[in-house]
Amino acid sequence: MNRPGPGNKAQERNLTFMNNELFQKARGAYVSKDYESALSQFTECLQDGENPLEPGEMGLLYHQIGNCLVKLHDPEEAIRAYTQAGFDKDYDSIGAVNYNLGMVYASQHDYEDAVDYFKKAIDDDKYPMPFKAHQAMGNALLKLGKSAEAGAAFRTAALDERNPDPTRALLNLGVCFMALNRPMDAVASYESALQFEMAPSTRNKLFANMGQAYVSAGKNEKAVRAFETALADKTYVFNDAANVDYQRAVAAVAAGVKEVEESEPENDLSGLDVPADGMPLQDVDASAQATTVMQAVQDPSESGFFDPTTATTPSEFEDWGQVAMKKKRRGGCLKFFIVLLIVIVLAIAGAAVVVTQGIGFPSKEEVVTDLMSNPASEDVYASSLDENARKQIADTLVSDTTATIKGDSVTMTTAKVYVEATAEGGAKVNYEINLVREGAGWKVNGASFNFASQQS
Repeated sequence: MNRPGPGNKAQERNLTFMNNELFQKARGAYVSKDYESALSQFTECLQDGENPLEPGEMGLLYHQIGNCLVKLHDPEEAIRAYTQAGFDKDYDSIGAVNYNLGMVYASQHDYEDAVDYFKKAIDDDKYPMPFKAHQAMGNALLKLGKSAEAGAAFRTAALDERNPDPTRALLNLGVCFMALNRPMDAVASYESALQFEMAPSTRNKLFANMGQAYVSAGKNEKAVRAFETALADKTYVFNDAANVDYQRAVAAVAAGVKEVEESEPENDLSGLDVPADGMPLQDVDASAQATTVMQAVQDPSESGFFDPTTATTPSEFEDWGQVAMKKKRRGGCLKFFIVLLIVIVLAIAGAAVVVTQGIGFPSKEEVVTDLMSNPASEDVYASSLDENARKQIADTLVSDTTATIKGDSVTMTTAKVYVEATAEGGAKVNYEINLVREGAGWKVNGASFNFASQQS
């Protein structure tokens, strides 16, 4: 079914097409978050045979309809609408349309197509904010395990003078350098980010990342100073990866381990790609350890973006993608009876032995396998995690039905499972999956990338 999408302010001011009153009514419905009505009214404008469309107006309408469909969690129809908008060569916001197409494909985990459309947006001379497309393309490339290419995209986004906030791109560039095993280049990226204003939570996360980079470079004294700067205002809590590196750095300093001699950053991204171990830090704050490729889709009627009062946030866009892809729960009754049986057996014959050995139903291995096969599945997560926490974990992971469990460590109530997965580009990605006991089995409570500095 063909449906329409958006345009820019200049085009809206000069509308000579169809029913302009109806168009403005549709815009009002959209701003009021009545997306069903807005979609119906934009479509009516498009199909109004009494008022033929002027050049560029078809693209404007299809762009607006695509935005409505995004809000209504309909990715397939949104793609069709944005594609129709792209056919209107007289429409001035094709760059924003291609950016939106990239975002939709990325939300569906189709990162190859996402990268293609981000490139088209960047190549459009009329597109006013290419740094947005570079940033989004970098996130998609990281998902594909292409660390060097992602780093180049983030670097370009950071250097773009039109970018009002290069901090996020510089943080992500540091992650790429860590994945490329170039920790001192990562430090240089983080130090560059410190030139800009940022929220205290972002600054704390930056210093924690810097501490991990120094540990990887064998500079433990600098690592300890960076970690302690992150903790100074007593609001920041390390994730498991940062905590391990912090304790390692403190122990090394206490033991008088010799510092590795200073080396100059390489300052280039021309080398071959290596597997990506890092994670993009799209929204760096005290509550978000993982991130998403998704950003706000662009609406030409608001200078390229949605109205600030109705903006699509990264978490909202990812929620839309996960709603569209969510799988139905299966085998609920069977699991109930098996769990009940396990509980009875545990109560009768040696529950203590079973618990201390990490045995359970579902087992650690089953839960981790299910998680890697479908990170969006709600069944694998601990009941204590809210929706945002589950999404943050899912955003960290690549989906891989053949992921390999490399080892684990278990206590009576918690476990850590180490997993190697394969990204779509063939790169190997290592994770540390945190589990907690719930009833007779295990549930996922957290996930983070397992950097080389943690494996030595």
